[in-house]
Amino acid sequence: MKVAIAKDGDFVSEHFGHCQEYALFVVENSKIASRENLVSPGHEPGKLPALLAGHKVTHVLAGGMGPKAVDLFCANNIEVFTGVRGPIETVIKDFMAGKIAQGESSCTHGPDHEECGH
Repeated sequence: MKVAIAKDGDFVSEHFGHCQEYALFVVENSKIASRENLVSPGHEPGKLPALLAGHKVTHVLAGGMGPKAVDLFCANNIEVFTGVRGPIETVIKDFMAGKIAQGESSCTHGPDHEECGH
């Protein structure tokens, strides 16, 4: 599996589409096989799901994202976990241990929202 975590410094970003980069982890046998950082191409609707699908990402973790973004990730067979907070290193270990559950998105706009104003 390949996990993308939206990051702000060493912490999970509050909004997936507005972070500067993503930590990408390849997880094999419940261990981190590799890690790299991917610079964000910027916030543009539909761009990030396709980009991460191209990098073979299977799971996305973030503080929040809009409902249209979640739908686009799902259309690319990428499972989304929102409501995730904390240091990146702790979050990936908790995810591998099955301790990360779906939470409430920190992005609270409605379903007709086009852009996130965070």
